[in-house]
Parts: sequence; C-alpha cells; structure tokens
Amino acid sequence: MSEPVSTVSGPIDGQVAIVTGAGRGLGRALAEALNAAGAHVVAAGRTASQLDDFVKAAEAEGRSALAVPTDVTNQDSVLALVDATVAAFGRVDILVNNSGVLTSTPLLDTDPDEWSRVVDTNLGGTYLMTRAVGRHLVAQRAGKIINIASNFALMGVANHAAYAASKAGIIAFTQCMAVEWARHNVQVNALAPGYFATEFNAAMRADQALTDMVVRAIPARRMGEPGELAPWVLLLASSASDFMTGETIVIDGGQAVR
Repeated sequence: MSEPVSTVSGPIDGQVAIVTGAGRGLGRALAEALNAAGAHVVAAGRTASQLDDFVKAAEAEGRSALAVPTDVTNQDSVLALVDATVAAFGRVDILVNNSGVLTSTPLLDTDPDEWSRVVDTNLGGTYLMTRAVGRHLVAQRAGKIINIASNFALMGVANHAAYAASKAGIIAFTQCMAVEWARHNVQVNALAPGYFATEFNAAMRADQALTDMVVRAIPARRMGEPGELAPWVLLLASSASDFMTGETIVIDGGQAVR
C-alpha cells in the first residue's frame, strides 16, 4: 500500500516570509505558525511594541524573526521593509498580505476620507506589498503570495461597503496576479476568513447580544479560532500548492454558503 500523501509537503524551513499586520490577531497567529514551521519571519505592522513582542517570543523559542514597523499604504515604507528583509536574510520567499482595517458605517454616512482609508489600507496595501515583493519572486522564479480577503467579499453585508469592496478587490487582484506570474513559478492565492475570535473584534464580542446575533448567522454556530487559519497558510506557503494559483479558500463555518 502506498504511503498517504501529507496535507503539507515541501520545506518551509529556512524560507523567508513577510507577514503584514503581524502584531496581533490573525496576523500574529499566521506569523507564529510560519515561524514554528521553520521560516524566518519578518513581522510588519504599525505598532512597533507589538512586533517587538513577537520577535522576543520567537527568539525565546530559538526561532528567527525580525520586526520592521511599516505603513503598507506608503510606498517608501513598503520598499524599506523589503530592503530590510533582503539585507537580513538575503531573499524573500513568502508574502502574507494581512494588514487591514474595518469600519461599520452606512454608506450615506461614509465620508470620502473613511472610504479611502479602508480601501487604501486593504487593497492599496496589498498592491504595494505585492509589487515590491513580486519583483524578487519573479526574478528568482519561485515564491508564494497569500492574500487575506474576507467572506464579506462574497455576500452583501449592510454598513460594510468599503470593507467588502476592498476585500472583493483583493480576490480579483489575486486572480490577475496568479495569471500574470504563473509562468514565473509564483503562486498567488487568497484566504477569505469569516468571524474569528481576535483582538480585531474584541469590542463586538464584549456585547453578548451582538455576539449571539453574529453566531446565529454562522451555520457552525461559533466563531473560528486563529489557530484554525494557520494550517491553510502553511499549505499555501508550501510546495503542496505548486500547481494551485488564483484560488480563494473560504474559512467561515459556512456563513457565506448560499
């Protein structure tokens, strides 16, 4: 009898991964998972103290990590992040575009500044990071890009037009880059998580009535835990996904199923 095929194959150990929004929440969980799998992780985000905490925890476990405070909406800041990564580790192999902001505002009350802040961070940041890292991946003819979208991109959600539109744009962007870079052996895929219990929605979860309402809309009748997203990032970062590109994997307990 043949040996079973592993769900995650190929070495992540020794590869260099940049994770944006790595200071807390899902980004922190994904950075930790890649680090635990042996990747050198460059943690990017706005809050230096959170990034430093990640690096200290990684180094205490004997792992390799670097903190680089970054504004993903600023091209110079993004280029400085990529330069710091290459200077420290000699290359970059994996990019996880996780940085994002969310607002809950009816469209008629959403002013242009709020709209731009959400779209520029979520979609614009994904563009700037992908463009900067992609030059290295295309040149070395190998690499993985994992974009964090949202199940909100796949269904109508009141009061979240800017967020949902930005995340839908990430899915379209993922497909376009997958087609452009497939011939360079660069795979670009996306994850579309639903509600996960993180600091990102701590205020909402503090309201039991609101939490109950959200959970009732999820067929699984619960929110996800950050660790449940990590195996999917490891899959997409590994050689198991070498013949998979342009795909969006929804992980939301069935909420977006129609």
